[in-house]
Amino acid sequence: QVQFVESGGGLVQPGGSLTLSCAATGTIRGVAAVAWYRQPPTKQRELVALLPFEASEGTMYYADSVKGRFTSSRNNAANTVFLQMNGLEPDDTAVYYCKAILVEYSHLPPSALNIIDWPSWGQGTQVTVSS
Repeated sequence: QVQFVESGGGLVQPGGSLTLSCAATGTIRGVAAVAWYRQPPTKQRELVALLPFEASEGTMYYADSVKGRFTSSRNNAANTVFLQMNGLEPDDTAVYYCKAILVEYSHLPPSALNIIDWPSWGQGTQVTVSS
């Protein structure tokens, strides 16, 4: 079963940028999309971006809180997905996770994917926005 490993987090000043990476381990099969979630301190985990794994399928999604600032992209040859984060704000401080969305869940809208409590998560990568 494919799993994704997050990296690229760090400390950045407000207004700065970071690029997170999400690298697949194992055989990629049956993956419809890759979702980026984040969990701010003392808050619930939330869906921030959804990227179809194949360019010809599905549509991209960004949460309103990150729209226009965050961009997700893929390098299929490297089995890696990226989250480019610009104009970072203190409210973006969170642990960021990526998650493979399997085909059997691809019919779910972002609002449903936002509240699913997946049984397992990666270690995530910490992003801290502070001056």
